[in-house]
Amino acid sequence: MTSSGIDVLRALAIGSQALGLALIIALETVMGNAARPWQGVVLAIMLVTALLIALARLYRRNRQRKEADARRAHLKTGADDG
Repeated sequence: MTSSGIDVLRALAIGSQALGLALIIALETVMGNAARPWQGVVLAIMLVTALLIALARLYRRNRQRKEADARRAHLKTGADDG
């Protein structure tokens, strides 16, 4: 999490899903039944975006866990030396 307390990936996920939903509704309003294929494309993009954000969160969490483990190991070995 950033120092300001805002989880950027969570905000990106919420924003992208809100934008996708608004776009699906707008397509239906403007194009009627002709919007169906485009709505499918928007839905597919929403799903891919959600998947990429989930992978980014997983990568970030694993990286933070490895860094914390490395710090603990360094502190443990440092404590044994002194």
